[in-house]
Amino acid sequence: MGSAGKYIFHCTQVRFAVICLLLLDAASNRTAAKQRKKNIRNILKVKAIFQPRPWRLTMPFLRTVYNSSLIIHPPGFYIVAFESLPLISVYIIFLAFVYVVTVLFNCLLIYIIIFNHCLHTPKFLAVVNLAVTDLFLNTCIIPSMIKVFLIKDNFIPFNLCLVQMYVYYVLISLESIALTILAYDRLIAICFPLRHNSINTVRRMCCIVSITWCFVLVTIAFTTSIMTRLSFCRSVRVFSYFCDYAPVFRLACNDYSMQWFAASFLSVSLLGGPFIFILLTYISILVTVYKMKSVESRLKALATCVEHIILVVLFYIPIFVIFTIGFFFGAINPDQRVLSLSLSSCIPPCVNPIVYSLKTREIQIRALKLFRKDKINAIQSL
Repeated sequence: MGSAGKYIFHCTQVRFAVICLLLLDAASNRTAAKQRKKNIRNILKVKAIFQPRPWRLTMPFLRTVYNSSLIIHPPGFYIVAFESLPLISVYIIFLAFVYVVTVLFNCLLIYIIIFNHCLHTPKFLAVVNLAVTDLFLNTCIIPSMIKVFLIKDNFIPFNLCLVQMYVYYVLISLESIALTILAYDRLIAICFPLRHNSINTVRRMCCIVSITWCFVLVTIAFTTSIMTRLSFCRSVRVFSYFCDYAPVFRLACNDYSMQWFAASFLSVSLLGGPFIFILLTYISILVTVYKMKSVESRLKALATCVEHIILVVLFYIPIFVIFTIGFFFGAINPDQRVLSLSLSSCIPPCVNPIVYSLKTREIQIRALKLFRKDKINAIQSL
């Protein structure tokens, strides 16, 4: 017999006892009848308190329980975006082309630097760090976008959502810090040319890169882990191009102030902080260049910074423009916002190795030697 059946049977027994007591009350005096009725009410109250009534749980009570003690995790989320944009398939195919270019050029750049010992310098160690980050960043985002928006499989399990969130924010933070490390290398090379080799050594650059990786991995791990404290009992539709942090925690039905603070703090520290450092770096470089006597030396010093400035503009400017428009001019179209953010995440990893290949003479020379060697080997094999 189920709990509901036991409850009905128990209620029948109680009611039968009540009827018997009332019949006895009719033959008793009025005072005794009142005392018995009081006792009956107490009996019924006790039974009502201790008897389970699962079907009488109302929705407000459920929400109170969820908010105070239970954590509800859904099986997964549905990634939803670009609903008002036509020809979204064309955009996704373009991103597939971007991904192919990203893989080819970043792998080529990494190969050239690793297998040429003359390029094992602090500057090119920082370039390899950026190339590895670029390769992993687009691998994290673009195949997932193809699956969601081209194949139309937009469901992502809960745990996989957290993994994608973690990997994306680790890589986007490392991208920002990698550009900062390159700015530091240019600062030492131009402002302290005589002490450049003693200050910025390969060992010191390895330490800087390792520390930044460890810091970002631990910080983002904490930020992602606190998402498991949220309870999701409402919508499971995430309006973004991946399992984004803020769109996910806004779906929670309990307090998400801790997650909001963590997102704000990381945005300022891992995006705003490096950008301010880069600006101060170039202010110092411009002051140093202005003090140089010859125009030729000034142009030569600034020419070494051109590729890095291009990368900084491509990465930071779209992000800051989107958030500035949203802050000062009100809400922008959600699809346009997602489109702009996806471009700002996917295009820099594709352009970075091309810029360094075209603008850096050392890379150009080694790439040409590599292709000529392959061409000669192919001819000899024939």
